[in-house]
Amino acid sequence: MTGTLSRRPSRRFWGWGAMNDGLSETELASVDRLLQGLGDVGPALAEPQLGDYDLHPSRGSVPTALAHVVSNSPYDRLTHCYGKSFADVARMWMRHVPNAPDWVAFPQDEGQIAELFEWAGRHNIAVIPFGGGTSVVGGVEAAVGDGYAATLSLDLEHFDCVLELDRSSRAARIGAGMLGPGLETALRPHGLTLRHFPQSFQFSTVGGWIATRAGGHYATQGTHIDDFVQSIRMLTPAGPVETRRLPASGAGPAPDRLLIGSEGTLGIITEAWLRLQARPTFRAGVSVRFATMKQAVSCVKALSQSGLQPSNCRLLDAREVAFAGVGDRRSPTLVLGFESADHGLGAWIERALELAADHGGQWSREELDASMRPRQSATAGRGASGDWRSAFIRMPYWRDETTRRGAILDTFESAVIWAGFDEFYEGVRLDVADAIERITGRRSELSCRFTHVYPDGVAPYFTFLAQGDSQGDIASALSRWREIKQACNAAVVRYGGTSTHHHAVGRDHRSSYEVETPSLFRQALAGAKSVLDPHGILNPGVLFDPAGRTVGIIGALGST
Repeated sequence: MTGTLSRRPSRRFWGWGAMNDGLSETELASVDRLLQGLGDVGPALAEPQLGDYDLHPSRGSVPTALAHVVSNSPYDRLTHCYGKSFADVARMWMRHVPNAPDWVAFPQDEGQIAELFEWAGRHNIAVIPFGGGTSVVGGVEAAVGDGYAATLSLDLEHFDCVLELDRSSRAARIGAGMLGPGLETALRPHGLTLRHFPQSFQFSTVGGWIATRAGGHYATQGTHIDDFVQSIRMLTPAGPVETRRLPASGAGPAPDRLLIGSEGTLGIITEAWLRLQARPTFRAGVSVRFATMKQAVSCVKALSQSGLQPSNCRLLDAREVAFAGVGDRRSPTLVLGFESADHGLGAWIERALELAADHGGQWSREELDASMRPRQSATAGRGASGDWRSAFIRMPYWRDETTRRGAILDTFESAVIWAGFDEFYEGVRLDVADAIERITGRRSELSCRFTHVYPDGVAPYFTFLAQGDSQGDIASALSRWREIKQACNAAVVRYGGTSTHHHAVGRDHRSSYEVETPSLFRQALAGAKSVLDPHGILNPGVLFDPAGRTVGIIGALGST
C-alpha cells in the first residue's frame, strides 16, 4: 500500500513531460533571449527531488480488500497533486503541496471503483478523478476545504485498451484510461483514426477528454470530443449510467450532454463508444500572410461561412508570429490546411485561396505544391505551418523553464460570436495588458491566435509573458499570477465571450463560469449531483458546490 503503483513510464511530477524529456541547449538559449525583454529574472532553480517535499501524513486507513490498488507513496501522491497549469508548476517548484491527496487508487475494474466509492462515502473522503493529469484549470487538485476527512485521487490508467471495434458503424468502445498515442496506435492497423489531437494528446486520456469537453487540433467540424461521442458508461456512487448507441436522437434532453463536461463531479467515466474516421491520405496546406489583422480576420470569417470546412484555419496575429518565430515574424499569418481520405483537395484549397486573395492574402505556391506531394502527406508541413506546429508542441516545456526562473508565461482562451469579435479582441487585450502593468509595473502585450472557427464565431487564444519577480521569487510570481488570472477571467466574460472554449472550468475558471451560466441551471446540476453522488464526494469545488456543502473557490486562485 505504500509502494509506487503507477505502471506508466515515469512522468515529471513537477512539470510537463516524461522524466527524460526537456529542452535542448538551443531551446534553452531561446528561452534566455525571450526573458531578456523582461529585464532582471531569477536564476534557474534546481529540479525538484522527491525528498524535497514535506507531505502531510495520509489520513484514515484503507480497507484490507483495497490495499493492493491504493498507494500513498511520495511519487504517486506528488504526480497526482496538481495538474499542469502555471500555478501548478509554480507550486511544485516552490515545493509547496499542502493539498496532496492522502491516497491514490489504481482500480483494475469497475467492481473496485464501486468499492472505493462505498469506502469514500462511508468515511467522508473526497474522490478526485484523474486521467492524464494535464488539467490547466485546477481540475484534479485535491483542494476541497476542511469539510472532508481525507482525499483520494482515482487514476484510470488500467482502463487503457480498445475493447471493441464496429467497422460497419465505424466506431470503437474504448477504455477511459487510454492515452492519445496508444489509441491512435491501436486504430492505425484498421486504417482508422479518432482525429482528436489536443495539445496534451501525448499525456491525456479518452475519459479526460470527455469529462472536460476537450477541443482537438482541427479548426472546423469535429472541433470538440462532443462530436465523436456515441455513448458513455459512467460509474456513480448511486450506480452505473450507460447511454444508448445512436447516430442521433430527438428523445428529450440528451443524457450524454449531461455527462460530457461534468468534470468528475457526477461520476467516473470508465468507457465510451467513439465515432471514428478513415485516416486521411490527401492533404494540402499553405501559410497565408496579410498586411493587417483586420484583413486576416475578414478572410477567416469568409472561410468559416464558405462551407469549405478546412481542417486547419489557425490565424496568428503579428505578436503571435513574432513570439512563436513563425514565417516573417511580423505579418498576421493564416495557417490553412485541408485533408481527406476520399478525394484530392486541389479544388478546395484553390477556392479558399481565392477568398484569401480577395482579402489581400499572399502565399507561396512552392509551399502549397510541396504540401500536396505524396512524400509530404505524413509530415507536419514546411514553412510557417511547420514552424508553428513545432512551437505549439514544445510550448509547455518552455513554460516550465520560464516558471523556474520566476517569470509568468501563460495562456487563456475563449470563444465569441463574429458580431462581437472586434470589441472582444481589442477590449480583452487592453484590459489584461493594463492589469499586468498595474500588477507587475511592466506592460506586456498579448499575442493571439485562432484555434477554432465557426460560421457564427471564433475561438481566440491569448498568450502573455510577464515579470513575476526580478529576484526569481516564485511565491511572488504566483501571487501576481493570481491577480492576472482573475483579470483574464473577468475580461473574457465582460466582452461577451465564454469562460473557456476548451480548457474546462475546473476551479480556476469557476468565477467566470458563474457569470456565464444561469444560477438556476447550476442549481439543477447540483440537484443531479445529489442523486448520482448523494454524499457529495466527487471532485467538490469544481463547477459548483455539492448541495448542502460550501467548498468555494480554493486551490490556485484561493486559500491553500
